[in-house]
Amino acid sequence: MKKYKLGYTTGVYDLFHIGHLNLLRRAKEQCEYLIVGVSTDELVQIYKNKTPVIPFEERKQIVEAIKYVDEVVAQKNLNKIEAYSNLESVRVNSGEKAIFVGSDWKGSPSWNKYEQEFKKVGAEVVYLDYTDGISSTMLKQVLNEKIGKKEN
Repeated sequence: MKKYKLGYTTGVYDLFHIGHLNLLRRAKEQCEYLIVGVSTDELVQIYKNKTPVIPFEERKQIVEAIKYVDEVVAQKNLNKIEAYSNLESVRVNSGEKAIFVGSDWKGSPSWNKYEQEFKKVGAEVVYLDYTDGISSTMLKQVLNEKIGKKEN
């Protein structure tokens, strides 16, 4: 039996890679029902000051196709507590709930605060091992280098 009835995680999921897949797999191993918030293009523009390579609707479809994912929702703002609390699945499901996040955030001021806030709404923050050596930013850098070399 899995420890959590319901799990929730969010991300941009641009240039989907093995780190994304590992996070979703590890989350699903611990919960019966996994909800994934995919950041909208507008939100990414606001907090990262860049536009994702893959448009929101396509990123959403990619995440929906992953066998570990039960439900995908649009992440429209940075208020994680509000976004989580407004999910219909969260309101109707009883039992243990978890918020899954990469271990690279553990100990950060923002996630220390989130731990306390999520505890108040009945959810535990669970840090999952970060996959070293891969990120969408790294993939973009490699692609830019390869494209730059071809053009010269």
